[in-house]
Amino acid sequence: MNTPPNPTDIAGRLRIVLVGTQHPGNIGAAARAMKTMGLSKLVLVAPEKRPDRDTHAMAAGADDLVDAAPVYASLAEAVADCHWVLGATTRSRRIQLEPLHPRDAAVRAVTAAAGGPVALVFGRERTGLDNEELQLCHAAIHIPSDPAFPSLNLAAAVQVLSYELRCALLGMGEAASDEPARTPPPPPGVASHAELEGFFAHLADTLMQIDFHKGRAPESAMRKLRRLFLRANLDSAEVRLLRGVLADAQRMARLAGHAASGEKIG
Repeated sequence: MNTPPNPTDIAGRLRIVLVGTQHPGNIGAAARAMKTMGLSKLVLVAPEKRPDRDTHAMAAGADDLVDAAPVYASLAEAVADCHWVLGATTRSRRIQLEPLHPRDAAVRAVTAAAGGPVALVFGRERTGLDNEELQLCHAAIHIPSDPAFPSLNLAAAVQVLSYELRCALLGMGEAASDEPARTPPPPPGVASHAELEGFFAHLADTLMQIDFHKGRAPESAMRKLRRLFLRANLDSAEVRLLRGVLADAQRMARLAGHAASGEKIG
């Protein structure tokens, strides 16, 4: 008989990631917002300034989260072991991520955390997450603020998402939409973020070698392919299988190149 996941264990797999934070006080305020909702995993990515006296003043008792927060140079490193990554952002036409209501996002994040670490990523105070960082996310969270005054400060955004995660952990959260998820939370055993990024780099290299793009810019095709494979929730064995296919495609491309040039092989 399977034992239901413990909400405390699930909360320990939910990671709040702050990217490029510009004001140290906001790190402390975000930590306080998390701790009030029972979350403890704070991660920092390339903050402009390290935590200081302002950070601890704003933490107001959540200093333990700040002191334990690892600092990474890049978002890719911070989420390398994660199975699902959600980016908090305003709507973007260039990065076609499925837009999630905070309540939907929280319910799916808690579901996904039963199988491994999940990251909710927040960008810089002035500019948010850039396009390269959003490419690392499976879906986007949009807080439905008033269009006449849509800007939330960082700690407020963290508080909104932390509250929704708390409700989901307590079994109170309900999806805001009955529509089927275009980006469903992954089941246990899916490939890690690092494995997927290795596959995407291999795929991009292979497409260049076989001249898939025919002189066109590769970015648009890669964005669409990333979305396709992220929706598939590949496991590690499937990633290895696909990379085996890519390796054979690269080998055949090299052989074709040698034949075209008249170069002898062997």
